[in-house]
Amino acid sequence: MSPARAHDALEAVYRTEARRVRATLIRLLGSFDSAEEALHEAFAAAVEQWPREGVPENPYAWLVSTGRFKVVDRWRQQSRLAGVLPELAMLVEPTPEPDMPEHIEDDELRLIFTCCHPALAPDARIALTLREVGGLTTEEIARAYLVPAPTIAQRIVRAKTKIRDLVIPYEVPSRTELPARLESALHVVYLIFNEGYAATEGASLTRGDLCAEAIRLGRLMVELLDEPEALGLLALMLLHEARLSARVDAAGDLILLENQDRSLWNRGQIAEALALIERARASRRMGSYALEAAIVGVHAEAPSFRETNWVKIVSLYDALCRVDLSAVTALNRAVALGMCHGHAVGLAAIEAVMAQGELDRYHLAHAARADMQRRLGLNEAAKSSYQRALELARQPAERRLLQTRIHQLANGPLDGG
Repeated sequence: MSPARAHDALEAVYRTEARRVRATLIRLLGSFDSAEEALHEAFAAAVEQWPREGVPENPYAWLVSTGRFKVVDRWRQQSRLAGVLPELAMLVEPTPEPDMPEHIEDDELRLIFTCCHPALAPDARIALTLREVGGLTTEEIARAYLVPAPTIAQRIVRAKTKIRDLVIPYEVPSRTELPARLESALHVVYLIFNEGYAATEGASLTRGDLCAEAIRLGRLMVELLDEPEALGLLALMLLHEARLSARVDAAGDLILLENQDRSLWNRGQIAEALALIERARASRRMGSYALEAAIVGVHAEAPSFRETNWVKIVSLYDALCRVDLSAVTALNRAVALGMCHGHAVGLAAIEAVMAQGELDRYHLAHAARADMQRRLGLNEAAKSSYQRALELARQPAERRLLQTRIHQLANGPLDGG
C-alpha cells in the first residue's frame, strides 16, 4: 500500500474508530490516562505498520489489541510493578463481555454511564463525557461553555480521580438504576450531537462524525430503555440530521430554515423521527426532548416556510415552557410568537426575555432580535443588533451570515418580509 493511501486510510479509521477504541481500552485497562496512552501507542504503531502490511480487516480490534499489549508490556518492565504480575496477566488475557440489559454490549455506552454517575458533580459529568466519549479537546469544551480551559481541565481531573477512588463500575447500570441515570446520559449525547450539528470551532459548520456517533448512541439508548425522553432525543437528532445537506451551500455558508431547499431533506429520517414522536406521545409522558422533537417535526412536515403551522408550534412551546422554562426556550417561543402573531409581538417578547439578562452573551439572541427588527423595517436597530451578535459569534459560517446581513443593511433597506 502506498504511503498516501495508508495515510488516508488511517485518518478515516481515526475519525470513525478512535472514540470506540478509547472506550474499550478504558474498560480493559481500568484507567482513563492509561487508555489515552494506549490509544496513542496503537495509532503510532499503525502509522509504522499499515503502509507495509496493509490496513487490517478489523481495524478496531487491531488497535485495541495493539494499544493494550504495548501498555501492559511497558508496565511489566517497570520494577515498581514487579509484585502485580498476576494482575497484569489478567489484563493481557481476553476478557469476556459481561451480561448487560437487553444484550446491549457497547463500550461507549458503558463509558457514558460511568461518566454520568450521580457521585460526580453535574458540570464534571458533562466535561468528562464530552472529552472521553465525544473526543472534544479541553479547549473546545471551554469555548462551548465560555469557561477558561484550566477550569475544564480541573473538572475532568477531579472526575477521573473520583471514579478511581470510589471504584465506580464501568457498566450500564441495572434496570432499576437506569431511570435516575438516564437524564444525564441523554443530556451528554445531545451535547455531542450539538457539537456536530453546530461546531463551536473550525471552518466547517458541521461535524458529521459527531452527529452520526450521537445518533448511534441514541439508538442504543432507545434499545436499552424504551423511555419517552430517549425516543424524543433520537427523534430530535434525526430531524436535525435530515436537514443537514440543505443547511449549508457549496461554499460552506449557512442557509437559514426559510431559504432551505426542502427537496434535499432526508424524508426517510423524518418519517422515522415522526414515528418515534408518536410513540413518545402515546406514553402521555412527553418531556423536553420529545416536545422539542415535536416542534421540529412541525417544521419538517410543512411544505414550505410560509405554510408552517406556527399556531401549533407556539402551543408546543407553551407546553415546553411548563416542562423546561429556560431562557433559550423562552427566546424560541418569542420568535414563534412573532411568526404567528406579527413581528411587533415577536420583538416585544424577545425584548422581554433579553431584559432578564441571561442571554446577554448569547449571539443567537441578538441575531433573533435583529431579525425581528429587520422584518419590521427598523434597519438601524437591526444593524446594531447584528453587530452585537457578530461580536459574540465564533463559528466562521455564522459570522459570514451576520456580516452579510450587516452589509445588506448598510447598502439599503432589506425586504422586511
